[in-house]
Amino acid sequence: MAIFVLVLQIISCIGLIATVLLQSGSTAGLGSIAGGAETLFGGNKKKFDQLLNKASVGCAVGFLILTLILCVLQ
Repeated sequence: MAIFVLVLQIISCIGLIATVLLQSGSTAGLGSIAGGAETLFGGNKKKFDQLLNKASVGCAVGFLILTLILCVLQ
């Protein structure tokens, strides 16, 4: 059971890192990659940033809960 929760925590961690890096900030960073794709496909950058924001909050909450579960299991 602990191995399964640990794998979920690693997936959540990778998702959290990816969503934070893809968000556009005051500097270009990795967010410019997604911005270029949005321009190509005609997407709305504000909606994409809101989606990334919600996804990063979800990954952070999932990571926190999984960490607490791992502490209880061990």
